[in-house]
Amino acid sequence: MRNQAPEYEELLDHKGNPRAVVDLALSYEQTRLLTAFHEAGHAVLSMACGMHVVVSEITAWQQHGGWAVTGRTNAEARDVDAWEFAAECAAGELASLHWLRIQGLWTPKRAVACVADHDRELAIDVLSSHGCRLGRYEAPEGGKSWAAVQAMAAARMHRMWGEITAVAHAMDARNALTGAEIADLTGLTNRPLPGGAS
Repeated sequence: MRNQAPEYEELLDHKGNPRAVVDLALSYEQTRLLTAFHEAGHAVLSMACGMHVVVSEITAWQQHGGWAVTGRTNAEARDVDAWEFAAECAAGELASLHWLRIQGLWTPKRAVACVADHDRELAIDVLSSHGCRLGRYEAPEGGKSWAAVQAMAAARMHRMWGEITAVAHAMDARNALTGAEIADLTGLTNRPLPGGAS
């Protein structure tokens, strides 16, 4: 655990707003692992849909006599199907909720605290910039609803739960995994960036 919080910019969403801070009423170890499963869900589904994963990590630090935990997954989404990208965005929240259920830790309050609005809003904004319509609560004409994207992500997450679990436990142990390390753990291909860029 670090003594200092990450840089302020690391705690912002894609619009520059602070991401929500929630208390899940879990132990430090449980919160670390929950966060690792969230990020592993993003990383594994990113790689599975052809994205290049740079790094997926969790960060913990001391704060106000206690602690805080966050995570991030950095991936390049060039030439990836828009709906696959949206499903990858949904996978973090779904993986954390599934882990809570498996551990017998799921409660309605924790489920609400796991909602990752920043991931949904990222999907909506990215898809909109590519001419795809993603609705928060219902399907717009010619588009899909967030619930439909979550269903697509859930099906893939359940099929790949073994890979997500392996990545989450390795991330919990090491804090950060590169795309190459995730590929080694899962047998998935980390798609190279065009021109060999890293």
